Amino acid sequence: MNRADAASADEFTEHRALLFSIAYEILGSVADAEDVVSESWLRWQEHDRSDVENPRAYLARIVTRQALNAARAAGRRRETYVGPWLPEPLKTGADDPGLDHVLTGEAVTTAMLLVLESLNPDERAVFVLREVFDFAYPEIADAIGKSEPAVRQIAHRARKHVTARRTGVIADPADAQEVAERFLFAAETGEVQTLMDVLAPGVIYLGDGGGVAAAALRPIEGADRVARMMMGLFARAPSVGEVGLRMSVVNGMPAMIVTVDGDLDSVFCIEVSGGVVTAVYAVRNPEKLDGLR
Repeated sequence: MNRADAASADEFTEHRALLFSIAYEILGSVADAEDVVSESWLRWQEHDRSDVENPRAYLARIVTRQALNAARAAGRRRETYVGPWLPEPLKTGADDPGLDHVLTGEAVTTAMLLVLESLNPDERAVFVLREVFDFAYPEIADAIGKSEPAVRQIAHRARKHVTARRTGVIADPADAQEVAERFLFAAETGEVQTLMDVLAPGVIYLGDGGGVAAAALRPIEGADRVARMMMGLFARAPSVGEVGLRMSVVNGMPAMIVTVDGDLDSVFCIEVSGGVVTAVYAVRNPEKLDGLR
């Protein structure tokens, strides 16, 4: 590798975590984001970089355009998806040495990714680049191939949409950990009143099996129904094999990672707001668990 190629590789490596994060925020998929980053690396290698004044902005443009193409294809696939669709789990705990992204806070939570899923691809890309990563409007316009005035209109529309759909302030994982542990312990031991006390009245349970693994095909809403669902899952657990449980931080929330006979089976992300559990996001689709294996 000559000196120019080495410098090019170094520039890409310097920004790789950001590029993956942009792609993941637009796609909600670890696997698809990795594919986008790989394709962007090939395009970066092929480009004459002598005219690139701002590698960060240029690389973000490449990744955004590839992610938009992938998002439009994914949108067509999701029209036939079986049951609720949830984003692919992403580890976000600071103590995980394998992290290769820059995502923190509300932006990476499952709740926010589901809100972003309701935007069209251009709106999602503009919102992500502007609100999450603070790119300038001219850079965003270049990235998505639209005029700056059009991008400003898209940004305003997307921001208004996201604000209207936000459900509340999601607790920091450290603050939410104790509530999540009480919730899971009560479900495991069958302590109904303790479980009800830690659930918000309008709590929602979403299960994503993708038609491959068993999961609720519709959202389950309400403290009583979610409590019965969780206690039922724990009650049935011994019949499926040797079950292992461990806590982690996934998508900015406390999460229970479940193994059966040593194999990763599911991930339960626990959303906490106002001192109570407001949502449980259970991912069982094996195709979405590769990133955690």
